[in-house]
Amino acid sequence: MFSLWQRVNALATFSILLLAALSCAASFLDAFNSPSVRAHAEVIKVNRFRKQLTGNDEVSLTLNISMDLQSLFTWNTKQVFVFLTAEYETSKNSVNQISLWDHIVPDKDNANFRVRVPTKYPLIDQGNNLRGKKIDLVLHWHVMPKTGRMIRDKMALSEFYLPDAYT
Repeated sequence: MFSLWQRVNALATFSILLLAALSCAASFLDAFNSPSVRAHAEVIKVNRFRKQLTGNDEVSLTLNISMDLQSLFTWNTKQVFVFLTAEYETSKNSVNQISLWDHIVPDKDNANFRVRVPTKYPLIDQGNNLRGKKIDLVLHWHVMPKTGRMIRDKMALSEFYLPDAYT
């Protein structure tokens, strides 16, 4: 007859294998989810555009952001980290990417929202390259699952031009 420890070992092994199989199934099924994110962001106002004492340009903006991220949520989604970046080109770098705003969406109920916010982080350039520069606003999101790999994607939203002179 089997001892108590052998039965506990068999039960624990079966439970772990079952949990691993369910985790793999959850990750596999997430690959078939094709979300359709709807979002829009626009610059309402350039609050401050100045040259810092170090010689770098600094910009503070007010943004109008609306988005519907409900399609990103499945039964395997823990939360979604979403952030808005400003992307532009300079003579030194082909891609400059600066985070302006970020937010954690904890569940599907909070995934559809509209906000008017000042930038959480200032747009600071290494040098004085921002006057009259075209800036693209790009929305990035990272879907953090309960199990499996993190899914990342992005979407270009809009563009705007900074003023030719400091304010």
